[in-house]
Amino acid sequence: MSTSASEMSRKKGFYFAELALRVLVIAFSVAGAVTMLTSNETVSLFGITVNATYTYSSSFRYKVVADSVICGLTLLSLIIVISLNRPKSNPKNYFYLLLHDMVSLVVLVSGCSAATAIGFVGRFGQSETGWIPICDQVERFCDKVMVSIIISFVAAICLFLLTLMSAHKLKSQPFFNPI
Repeated sequence: MSTSASEMSRKKGFYFAELALRVLVIAFSVAGAVTMLTSNETVSLFGITVNATYTYSSSFRYKVVADSVICGLTLLSLIIVISLNRPKSNPKNYFYLLLHDMVSLVVLVSGCSAATAIGFVGRFGQSETGWIPICDQVERFCDKVMVSIIISFVAAICLFLLTLMSAHKLKSQPFFNPI
């Protein structure tokens, strides 16, 4: 196999890995949002009916919005990556793809972190402030929230890998043609 053919094969593998990671981000962000959207539980405590749902927490609502926005942005970036794969595309556009991936990563991690903080208080409480754990009463709700957060963190890991790949691609692309 010649050097040119092996480099072409490597570029093709890199391209398909990037596409696969973007599809995984879309799938995981949709799964994280849907899991959070369907997390609700109604229990009776001392004769009082209590309903636990994600809408009661602004952090959980923010996570759903972050997952949904990331899904849309990643779908857009998937289209951009496909269009950048054409022979006459401008390599400078990879810089914008890197910025896009970094902003997407920050938005997703902020949503996951906000939900993780509230989930931690819900599961373990905080004795210093008098907040008691509620996950003993609404276990199914807490478990679905935890699964949703984990799924979104997996999407964040995929976005981190995409950011590294975008940086590598940007580094390896020449910005000018020497004379």
